Amino acid sequence: MSHRPSVLFVCVHNAGRSQMAAGWLRHLGGDAVEVRSAGSLPGEQVNPAAVQAMAEVGIDISDQRPKVLTTDAVEASDVVITMGCGDACPVFPGKRYLDWPLDDPAGQGVEAVRPIRDEIERRIRGLLAELGAGSAA
Repeated sequence: MSHRPSVLFVCVHNAGRSQMAAGWLRHLGGDAVEVRSAGSLPGEQVNPAAVQAMAEVGIDISDQRPKVLTTDAVEASDVVITMGCGDACPVFPGKRYLDWPLDDPAGQGVEAVRPIRDEIERRIRGLLAELGAGSAA
């Protein structure tokens, strides 16, 4: 069994962008990729507009909860993708870091979240192609 690549998505509250990205990667990558998400200051719940926007494309993230970012999660991941957390994201040598500058959907309605969701999907498909995992269909 070959090593499954592990991807960690990090944003401040782990309530919107990183949850949508994790949802997309689980959906498109299946069992080929291990998926984690966390936040430097996790929120109380996943952004309802993010949950709604993902439901519109058939992906249920309503059961997810914001999680605090731990050094263990970073150390266990092959690729760490940050989304606007700046200096709050820990950096470990030997990890691949990507920064996806995406608008923060916090406090916005689903209309504002849809384009963020779609941009995340585009980036996830590109990531899967790079990792050689899952179907980039």
